Amino acid sequence: MFLKPDPEIRLTSARPLVEIHLPDGRVISGPRRAPVGSFLSILPADGTPPIVGAIVNGELRELTYPIAMDATVQPVTMGEADGMLIYRRSLVFLLETAFEQCYPEAELRVDHSVSSGGYFCQVFERASLDEKELSLLEAEMRRLVAADLPFTRREMPLTESIEYFRKIGEIDKVRLLKHRTKNYLTVYQLADHLDYHHGYMVPSTGYLRWFAITRTGEGFTLRFPRRHAPTELLPLPDYPKLLNTFRLYGDWLDRLEISSVGALDDAIKAKRGDEIILVSEALHEQHVTEIARRISNRTREARLVLIAGPSSSGKTTFSKRLAVQLLAYGIAPFPLAMDDYFVDRELTPLNEEAEPDYESIRALDLERLNADLSALIAGKRVRLPHYNFLTGIREETEFVELRPDEIIIMEGIHGLNPELFRLIPMNRTYRIYASALTQINLDRHNRVSTTDTRLIRRIIRDARERGYSAQQTIQRWESVRRGEKRYIFPFQENSNIMFNSALVYELSALKPFAEPLLRQVQVGSREYIEAKRLLALLEWFLPLEIDLIPDNSILREFIGNSNLQDFKLWHNHHREANPESTPSA
Repeated sequence: MFLKPDPEIRLTSARPLVEIHLPDGRVISGPRRAPVGSFLSILPADGTPPIVGAIVNGELRELTYPIAMDATVQPVTMGEADGMLIYRRSLVFLLETAFEQCYPEAELRVDHSVSSGGYFCQVFERASLDEKELSLLEAEMRRLVAADLPFTRREMPLTESIEYFRKIGEIDKVRLLKHRTKNYLTVYQLADHLDYHHGYMVPSTGYLRWFAITRTGEGFTLRFPRRHAPTELLPLPDYPKLLNTFRLYGDWLDRLEISSVGALDDAIKAKRGDEIILVSEALHEQHVTEIARRISNRTREARLVLIAGPSSSGKTTFSKRLAVQLLAYGIAPFPLAMDDYFVDRELTPLNEEAEPDYESIRALDLERLNADLSALIAGKRVRLPHYNFLTGIREETEFVELRPDEIIIMEGIHGLNPELFRLIPMNRTYRIYASALTQINLDRHNRVSTTDTRLIRRIIRDARERGYSAQQTIQRWESVRRGEKRYIFPFQENSNIMFNSALVYELSALKPFAEPLLRQVQVGSREYIEAKRLLALLEWFLPLEIDLIPDNSILREFIGNSNLQDFKLWHNHHREANPESTPSA
């Protein structure tokens, strides 16, 4: 049966106006092919964070994206992860433009992020900038903001791009682009400055009103807002230990002669993959051994080793490798789980979604934890608890007593929070902050985020161990990040030492595992935007064979086949369950 034509249906010419449909049901009409930012500009501010991008029909777009037909549109603000990435990326472009105008003979490198909101930057080919010179740089940035100059985007043929960066001496970009498979490169221009940036930009400099420059060590910090207060700058704390950790990692990169992703790709193509893996892992082991040595020198006073760090930092593997090294020094580690000190579920504080907040320090019985640890350190016998996650109730287990050659190792997100151990003197503890502090970047201006590295690790591990899809892991990641910002990052400088679990080769090794998982994320979902961004990042890395990755590598915690997975200290099994008996010596 053929359908009959409806008299209301007819050929017509395109109408001059199109509509965008917002999530709250409002509809905005405007000229066809007008930028989506022009449509959204009529929305009242009402104290909401500034709009810096838009999701058009499920795809993240710049505000300059033309609306050619009716579309569903969701504004992206600086209060969201995607929006803040757009803002920070644009701010870096503003910085490098101003820097080129003020100090054309020098080289600017954007190195790593700062938890209070900022990027640590360094200057090469001249002395570091003093306070007066930094003030001039910030003033030039503000002059460009006041002028509200446009960021002009265009596609440049790849061969032309390579030749341009070769001519201006940016060899790190030349090395990177030689491995690019697409025959074009998207570049942006601001005034006379042209560069590539990995991701979208705001339309013009006028959007970039919230920033500051502060001298830090031998470099400076480009400060910007955090999402929870997108138009305010948080105070910048000192972070000497973090700086030193990144400096150590930079020294490792120098030893490997790998200063950027382009150099890594060159090395992989030159069949140096086995050398990179072996030397990287040796440097890791060297650092673990050094930490064990420092602990061994303090065992008379420090009887409690605390390990803290954000998700997917490899803390579990690090703890076990540290335990092995301590055993080699004649020290017997006694692992104690912080999770076993959770209060009963009915007493657990609730988060913003009215769900139990196990990441809150109030989810722990601090009084019991302090009492048990103080007693153990004093050589007394203690009955340990165990938290049953099925019942949500804490149960009592065996009695234990530390031997003279034993020290406690406790891993948990609150390990560096001084509120956790109010009754235990700091000199009785040795505190370690472990995180994947990636230092290798795409080039001098395009960072590889430490958070992205950890998320890719977690996607792979969640799929292998828990059966989660990449979409499910990405969906949960925002909640994980919120807990880290509240309970971990503010206390990282309380550590005695930092362990950087990042490996220079890891994204090349993780790429074959991550890409198939990310490609399964449902098109049109909010998680698809994040998956697409991570896939674009991984495109820059040549894959690396994993056969030479040692069985005790941090990466094995995520890709599998770790020989430490079932490693347990035999000392745990020599404890008396009978409270009336005498504990074994």
